[in-house]
Amino acid sequence: MNFKVEKAVLDSGVKIIFAVVEGIDNHRKGEEWQAYRTKRIAELYEEYKDLDIHSAPVLEGFNILHDNVGVKRRKNIPASENLIKLLVKRQEVLYINQAVDIYNLISLESKLALGAHNIDKTEGNVTLRFTDGTERYVPLGATEPTPVAPHEYCYCDDSNEILCRLEIRQVNKTAVDENTTNIFYIVQGNAATSDELLTETAQKIIDTTTKYCGGTGRIVVPDVVS
Repeated sequence: MNFKVEKAVLDSGVKIIFAVVEGIDNHRKGEEWQAYRTKRIAELYEEYKDLDIHSAPVLEGFNILHDNVGVKRRKNIPASENLIKLLVKRQEVLYINQAVDIYNLISLESKLALGAHNIDKTEGNVTLRFTDGTERYVPLGATEPTPVAPHEYCYCDDSNEILCRLEIRQVNKTAVDENTTNIFYIVQGNAATSDELLTETAQKIIDTTTKYCGGTGRIVVPDVVS
């Protein structure tokens, strides 16, 4: 599997790096992780409960990115912003499985948009590109394909199927469950994020996932294509 990104998407303000972790055991629900997540969620709630989203450069940077590509703000709340809002509302983060839990917590800490996908359900390579409207897209939780507007940046595999729309919505096809053993992670930023933050976050995903789920990991910088 190779990872690619269109130069036009980079020019719009997207910053992107990937992490790959293979050979994990995602059936675990260790006491050490549970204790750590409880502590960090409480700390992050205190940090974010009075946060003005628009005053946080990284979070607002995703809204500005949407403006740049013509995506309406009201209907397209960036993933990390939405996660913070849910944390503040519930004082908790929904537990799905350990690998998903790990990247959700790291997304909260970094404010970056993160996503996890089952490599074994991905067809061919992954390219971050602008849509042309012909792509197949079945959002997570849906049973039928949903039409896709042209000129939205999306992560697609070689079958022309969207794996993640913008940085907002993932799909059923590559959803990570307890039986998933090989994962690639999207680590996406914007003009307000440094390259160092993306790399540090990708490495933290690898280190934390391999600590609690096993496996081995690597950072992947995508090839730039026209």
